[in-house]
Amino acid sequence: MTTSTSPEVVVRDIKPKRHSWIDWITTTDHKKIGILYLFTTFIFFMVGGTEALLLRIQLGAADNTFLDPQTYNQIFTLHGTTMIFLFLVPVFAGMANYFLPLVIGARDVAFPRLNMLSWWLLVFGGLMLYGSMIWGPPEAGWTAYAPLSENTFLPGKGIDAFIIAVHLIGIGTIVGAINFIVTIKNMRAPGMSWSRMPLFAWSVLIYAVLILIATPAVAAALAMLLVDRQFGGTFFDPAQGGNALLWQHLFWFYSHPAVYIMVLPAFGMVSEVIPVFARKRIFGKTAMAASMALIALLGLLVWAHHMFTTPLPTVVLIIFMLTTMVIAVPTGVKVFNWLATLWRGAIIYKTPMIFALGFLALFVMGGITGVMLSLVPLDWQTHDTYFVVAHFHFTMFGGGVFGLFAGLYFWFPKMSGRMFNEGLGKLSFVFMFVGLLLTFLVQHSLGLSGMVRRIYEYPESAGYATENLISTIGSFVLAVGVLLTIINVLYSLKHGRKAGPDPWQGDTLEWFTESPPPENNFDEIPVVKSSEPMQDIRKQIELESKRDVTDAEPSSP
Repeated sequence: MTTSTSPEVVVRDIKPKRHSWIDWITTTDHKKIGILYLFTTFIFFMVGGTEALLLRIQLGAADNTFLDPQTYNQIFTLHGTTMIFLFLVPVFAGMANYFLPLVIGARDVAFPRLNMLSWWLLVFGGLMLYGSMIWGPPEAGWTAYAPLSENTFLPGKGIDAFIIAVHLIGIGTIVGAINFIVTIKNMRAPGMSWSRMPLFAWSVLIYAVLILIATPAVAAALAMLLVDRQFGGTFFDPAQGGNALLWQHLFWFYSHPAVYIMVLPAFGMVSEVIPVFARKRIFGKTAMAASMALIALLGLLVWAHHMFTTPLPTVVLIIFMLTTMVIAVPTGVKVFNWLATLWRGAIIYKTPMIFALGFLALFVMGGITGVMLSLVPLDWQTHDTYFVVAHFHFTMFGGGVFGLFAGLYFWFPKMSGRMFNEGLGKLSFVFMFVGLLLTFLVQHSLGLSGMVRRIYEYPESAGYATENLISTIGSFVLAVGVLLTIINVLYSLKHGRKAGPDPWQGDTLEWFTESPPPENNFDEIPVVKSSEPMQDIRKQIELESKRDVTDAEPSSP
């Protein structure tokens, strides 16, 4: 019989003490990994935002010499690559890492160690991209169009660093996508059928499927580009029998679905925020989930609308024009369902709801210009102009980032156990909303006036100076809005009042557990009986309370 003083017992009972930072970088807890994702991606968001401000300073006046042409190209490339690959795509993986297991009633993700690997691949990819500053950053834009990105035109190592960085990030997103799909398929709470699954979980599932289908295309393109640059390949070199359009087909087969990869989780977050603060059940939940799936499917079929000015056959142009226009139908279904949920609701204008409403307005504006750009003749006139830049940023910032901020403010009390400062939150929204309109609304006019994108400077005689100055001022207003949210988070983590487990009277299972959640998420996982499990739990608690009161009352003589 083993006694309590045996060596085996002593070794088993004593755990070595480790520094807290080691616990963080070796953790397999999905919540810590989610926070690591959010911290990392917001660092890159601030870096990419600073790069955007530098670009706007250069373009804020005619004949400006603030940046030289090569530096401008390098910053331009780093800004686009950072915002797409190091912020907007992975930041939603951070939100999904933290909240997906909670909303479906799971104690963790399916593959915790692979989960941590996906974060490390993101970090290594970011270090590889910005490590290129030592020998010269890439200069071919975030699209890295061939043959511009071939060795003949850009013989430095910057593009090679870009290729490896995007490969690493892509592998990480694929690993994460597999993890999310398996988690949703196998680890839902008892009683949570597909029809009862929260819309945020549906958005993550569709986001993950899109990643699995689309990412291999850009991985193949990057591998071929690396072969061309380093091993004498000729995939994209027309002079050697290659085809430069092959790069565009492969790149946009990924990068157009990537638009929805960067916005579908925001749809899911907004779909959780609006019903809670409208005090109504989401209108047409089945249609909402189906429309997200249809948007993803159509998003895979419209990549060539980025190539309307290339020598594609007319019948191909018409097909891609029509499929692009059809995407407006499921998108419109979502917008009208959100509006129907708001209709006659008891709306509570807290910061998450205000960001959700801002998302609705700005995303619709971006969507309208998207339908305009689907028309081939109009696209011929506006292609590669600032009209496209404005459309893209209304969609990605007005849609993706505003939706993200709605989710962050909504779930901040759950993550931190503290309430944020409501006044600072609303002030942040005002600066971000006004700043975005000032920055990008006038760019539609610039594009229609003929200002092409990716230019370093313009003469006074071009007549672009006033709109560019407005746009530059707006970019700084927008930056102040983002900074106010960061200040709000830092202040509230220390001084915010305690939130409790369910400050918003939410509908989904994450509000069933403590704030912040314990390591195992749930001591007891509840049985799901409807698509609003927390409403059922509250009713059950209320009935039990009434029953206890009735049982405690003295019986009449």
